[in-house]
Amino acid sequence: MIPMTAAFVALTLLLSPTCSTAKASSAITQFRKDDSINTTSQNPYDTQRELYNKLSIVTDVEWYWVAAVDQYERSMSKARPKARPLLGETVGVFIDKERWAGMLNPDDEDNSPLSIQWFNGIGKDGDGNGVAERNSDFDLLYSLIRHVSGQGTSDEQFPIGLWDYYQNSRSVQRIEQFAAIYKHYGKLNLYDHAFPLPIGNNYSYKDTWGDKRGWGGRRIHEGTDIFAGHGTPVRSTCYGIIEIMGWNRFGGWRIGIRDLNNHYHYYAHLSGFDKTIKVGDIVEPGQVVGWVGSSGYGNPGTSGKFPPHLHYGVYSDRGLIEWAFDPYPMLRRWEQAEWRSRRSK
Repeated sequence: MIPMTAAFVALTLLLSPTCSTAKASSAITQFRKDDSINTTSQNPYDTQRELYNKLSIVTDVEWYWVAAVDQYERSMSKARPKARPLLGETVGVFIDKERWAGMLNPDDEDNSPLSIQWFNGIGKDGDGNGVAERNSDFDLLYSLIRHVSGQGTSDEQFPIGLWDYYQNSRSVQRIEQFAAIYKHYGKLNLYDHAFPLPIGNNYSYKDTWGDKRGWGGRRIHEGTDIFAGHGTPVRSTCYGIIEIMGWNRFGGWRIGIRDLNNHYHYYAHLSGFDKTIKVGDIVEPGQVVGWVGSSGYGNPGTSGKFPPHLHYGVYSDRGLIEWAFDPYPMLRRWEQAEWRSRRSK
């Protein structure tokens, strides 16, 4: 026998649909009309874009915001796989059981949209099968986007919902950066790379990760030094957005670029920057951003304390902190790929 309280709650929810319930109905109708997402597509980016487009229609959130949220979630899951196991097949979204079903829900495996709504969980039935499935790509991403868009769906309002959900300004910034890149290019496949110096120039480098450094205090070398002539062009290695430019007492004139893998690419000891770029601009592989120099180890303008070279480092964002990792294997891979591409022409 159903308890009277539960019966009353269910009846109340059925007779008094909220705005989110109406949206869910719209999502169900649209999803059924368009059939299912084609997960057998040979191109995974086509599958992802199809999903993002459908979600954009049923949530009124632009596709590039949907893509940016999913990619940020994916980057966090890759950085912390044990804490954020893969839930769906293609999306990167992770929502823990309590948040999905509701903090006070006695059943953390609850998949009933009505009871989840009663316990203020964020799980929703997006694909119209009557169940809010935490392992469904559509339900996962639909639930997160619907929750975040409660503050509004415009480019100005959506970040407010992101802050309410993540309570982390770094998370909001990353998603805004990803959305800007996706919006700029209008596509998802933005993972090509280039070697940071033009292939064919006279340069040399080896794996210097972990070497000792003494200036400014005892520390280790978090990157790879590429020695080249003063003024050699320095190129972006990725599609990304310029996050920082200016002087650093260790790195001298340096520039930092954030890519869609949530990696921060650090270029230091430059002699100067390309005058056409600024913080917030979007760059692509092979685009010149500055020139090799020997700046750093002192106050702004200090130069010449070491031979000209590019210090190239890469840092992975883990949510609250960033960890450096050895870029040498990637540099070798990108360099060899460019040589192969040049020989095939």
